[in-house]
Amino acid sequence: MSRWKYPLILLGGIGISNVGAWVYLISLNLIILNETGSPLAIALLYILSPIATICSNAWSGSLIDRVNTRRLMMGLDAFRAICIALIPFLPSLIYVYVLAFIINMGSAIFQPTSMVYMTKLIPEQDRQRFNALRSFINSCGSLIGPAIAGILFWMGTPYIAIHINAVALFISAFIIMMLPNVDSRLKEIEGQRFTWDMIKSDVRIVFNFSKDNIYVTKIYVLFCCTTLFMTAIDSLEAAFAKGILSISDTNYGFLLSVFGAGIIIGSIINSVFSKQLAVNHLIGIGTIFTSLGYIVLYSSSGFISAVPGVFLIGFAVTFANTGYLTFYQNHVPVTMMGRFGSIFSVIEAGFIVAFTVLLGLAAELTSIRPVGLIGSFFFFLLGLLALKAVSGAKWRKYFKEGVLL
Repeated sequence: MSRWKYPLILLGGIGISNVGAWVYLISLNLIILNETGSPLAIALLYILSPIATICSNAWSGSLIDRVNTRRLMMGLDAFRAICIALIPFLPSLIYVYVLAFIINMGSAIFQPTSMVYMTKLIPEQDRQRFNALRSFINSCGSLIGPAIAGILFWMGTPYIAIHINAVALFISAFIIMMLPNVDSRLKEIEGQRFTWDMIKSDVRIVFNFSKDNIYVTKIYVLFCCTTLFMTAIDSLEAAFAKGILSISDTNYGFLLSVFGAGIIIGSIINSVFSKQLAVNHLIGIGTIFTSLGYIVLYSSSGFISAVPGVFLIGFAVTFANTGYLTFYQNHVPVTMMGRFGSIFSVIEAGFIVAFTVLLGLAAELTSIRPVGLIGSFFFFLLGLLALKAVSGAKWRKYFKEGVLL
């Protein structure tokens, strides 16, 4: 248990932050939807995140690999907490979009920073179980967060719920402060000047690594495509639930709790059987069944019929995410992980913007249900591609543990 002391503390901070993040996400979605009544307005809110990623991660990877990741995570948590706390006091919706964009920039930098820190902190033999436990902790947030949001909406307004996330982020920053420093080697490079030439050199390093490790890059691109489809299709979810299925704000919160319950059950299975489940199995089967969950959701006619689809999405995505993240941590050198993840996230974000706008406009001009179903069908085709990519004996050396496909 001694080697799990700090990982468990880190998981506690992740869980607290995730509870607040769900409350914030649902609250902001409902604030925008109540003000505008437009699915396109919600889609624009989702687009802010990838645009923020493009603006920040083109250069932040070079920073992440050269600074103390623990201190950077603490600073980003505190900064985002202050920004989120200001949202209820803004005079108009345009300011909400601007501040949400700034918050998303902080989140875009935080994600690869935390990935580098976790990879350095967790030994390779424990990463698959840690990633499964991380999904479990996140799922508890997915279950508790929407339920808290539903209660807060019943008691007051979404603006009250916004402050919950600010408090959660401050607590998360305090917990990160309790964790060890894993960046002692940075003394060699922390004095380097942060220049445009350095960024260009880092892009070349990532490009050369990708060219020399085609299969690793291929699997990571599939991971990016999975994120692309989920983000774009999710941008229609609130408008579909409220506009097409006529679900109330409170029931919408509880529907997302069903999603969290699916993640909890999937994460428990991942954690308990981490030595028996192969990483390639998690990637291929997990991606396919996640897409099937979206097909079931957008085929539903009401709250009850939507529940199985939402549950399946939560259940299956834990397998896919655990597989992809473990593969990524085991095959991308930690010394360049910040740059690799950040540069690819810029490309991914560009496609997310284009695809989300396309789905949002299509839903605005036609109907949400057929657009969601078409997007889910193409996601299913991606799942079949992922299954083919990780199957076969020729890729056995990349997947060391578990029962191979």
